[in-house]
Amino acid sequence: MDFQRLLLDIGNSLSKDEVKAMAFLCADLLGRNPMSVESASDLFSRLADQDLLSSDQPHLLTELLVTIQRTRLVRYLNLPDPQSATGNISPFRKLLYNLSEEITDDDLKQIKFLLNKTLPRRKLEENVTTLDVFVEMEHMDLLSDTNLNKLETIIQSVCPMLKEKINEFKALQERQFIIAQETGQPEGNQFLHHGITASGHMPALQPSAKNFRHYSCTSMDECEALPQQLSALGLETSNSASLSVRSDALEIQLQGENENITRREMVESANTNSEDLESYCMTSRKRGVCVIINNYEFIKLKKREGTNLDKESLRDVFMWLGFKVEIHNDCSSTDMRSLLRELGRRDHSQMDGVVCCILSHGKEGCVYGADDLPVTFTELCKPLNGLSCPSLADKPKLFFVQACQGTSEQQAVYIESDDHTGTLCSDAVALTESIPADADFLFAMSTVPSFVSYRDTKNGSWFIQSLCQNLVQMVDRGCDLVSILTKVNADVSKKTDSAGIKKQMPQPAFTLRKKVVFPLPTASPPRLPPA
Repeated sequence: MDFQRLLLDIGNSLSKDEVKAMAFLCADLLGRNPMSVESASDLFSRLADQDLLSSDQPHLLTELLVTIQRTRLVRYLNLPDPQSATGNISPFRKLLYNLSEEITDDDLKQIKFLLNKTLPRRKLEENVTTLDVFVEMEHMDLLSDTNLNKLETIIQSVCPMLKEKINEFKALQERQFIIAQETGQPEGNQFLHHGITASGHMPALQPSAKNFRHYSCTSMDECEALPQQLSALGLETSNSASLSVRSDALEIQLQGENENITRREMVESANTNSEDLESYCMTSRKRGVCVIINNYEFIKLKKREGTNLDKESLRDVFMWLGFKVEIHNDCSSTDMRSLLRELGRRDHSQMDGVVCCILSHGKEGCVYGADDLPVTFTELCKPLNGLSCPSLADKPKLFFVQACQGTSEQQAVYIESDDHTGTLCSDAVALTESIPADADFLFAMSTVPSFVSYRDTKNGSWFIQSLCQNLVQMVDRGCDLVSILTKVNADVSKKTDSAGIKKQMPQPAFTLRKKVVFPLPTASPPRLPPA
């Protein structure tokens, strides 16, 4: 049977609640709000876009159907053996789903009552299901695979017999920890022999030399003992294992027969091995939208010569990173507000985040439109926060601003300041007061409050050109965005005018809760103006 027709038949056989349950089970794999899935075909399309579902890879579909107890459908449609289709869905998702199946309507009413001071009232209405409640608890950081306290308290009060399911999950986590200690594999990483994942972000691997690609250890003794450990697990390796040092850890790269380890896999594995800090999901087919507002000509303020070089560099770099770039030239203050409101009204559910680059004159806490009128950073941010744009909740919203935050006189021949002509403000507004407290925002400013930002009329601005150069160089090494911006700070701080007088210090400010790590692009890096 044609695979698309098979998916259509499966979708027609599933109830709305079953589709919702499958979307919930896939939440970690898709990195999206599961409740935004509208239909079975919508879910299947999203999984296919992530290369998680195809005629060659039907195992996730089989595991989903088995988990929601539609095994008969698996047999009827000749899908793979359920015993071979495990490890794709995280144990945490399965725990929450199994709990939801055991919680009665009366139990749910009691749960909602216990949460009526914690969750928003609209999230506790009569039509809200148990899975809806779990999702909202996750959004509010009340529930995760490492934070079960609130859930345990509620289950103990409402349905104590279900506490055993939570205990079983915690025992599984403990076993994972023991395995990690015995094998040297970082906790929370993929456990090859047992085929389980702690977070569910990646499908578990099966124990074979073909799949075993990367192992991290913390001492030379551990690395030397690796072949014996693998042999005990029934894994064979070739004699072509090599040893290298990365990120203060020794890593053995194992090569199966006729199989080479690429630099991409090494970087992705290094990112996965992060012990303390998660990364934002960056697995969507469409990375997101990058809006560039490039204000060159104003009514009274001076033209910003050189800004088009910045625009072109930003365009090339963010296209290389997988973003859809939209350029808007000479926007008035009204246009800028409208652009951000329109951006906030879009559906970003199948994207990883959003980027907004603003090139203009400015002063503390705001930038100028081409009509010489100011727009505050708060006005720019608000349309994209989690309340105004739910499809961007829990996703990075990145602003890069080339504009002054104070005033200064132009002195060098090719050096100009992106400032608003006027007197220096002595009662400065701190930058952090100008940025909303909403989560997941980053504002990378070209300069600190009260000071000007320089732009070379021939080569572009110091900040934007350094940003683009460092993105190209450091994304290739798997570095996160904050580290990249720290390097930008260092580079720009060393720059000066021909007289050795003018200096500039950029300043990132953010409410990010995770690392921003852009996946390695497949295309060649863009050519940028010389640094």
